Amino acid sequence: MAETTFFPRRLILGAAVISGVLLALAVHMLGARYGLDLGGLWHSDTHEFIPAGAAIAWWLIATVGFSGGYFTATLMQSAVSGQIPQRMRQFLIAVGVLLLAGAGQVAAAPSPIPSVSGVLAGLAARVMAFCGAHFALRRG
Repeated sequence: MAETTFFPRRLILGAAVISGVLLALAVHMLGARYGLDLGGLWHSDTHEFIPAGAAIAWWLIATVGFSGGYFTATLMQSAVSGQIPQRMRQFLIAVGVLLLAGAGQVAAAPSPIPSVSGVLAGLAARVMAFCGAHFALRRG
């Protein structure tokens, strides 16, 4: 019988935060390609209160960062304890690699958003990914 091994909580937390941020970055880049503008909040147009595209983009980044951190932490805890079959683990790794490869392809194009909104989006993704991973580790 194989002995159960455990990863340190900080290792799981760190990996889940990185994964959540990378997933949020991938969704941000794909959203920018489809016209979801993060910088819409800083335009000086007084005709519109908040552009819908900017609000959707910010909520999408926050949601993906949180859920990416949460699900990665949950999956890592399950994988380490042996609750996920080997085939499922390999499938999840392949999906993650394909998603990050797609984000890398999109990142090769020039960025249409201002640098301030890009920095704030990265910060929001980090905070939400940390919150999701921390919540998953506290629950488990």
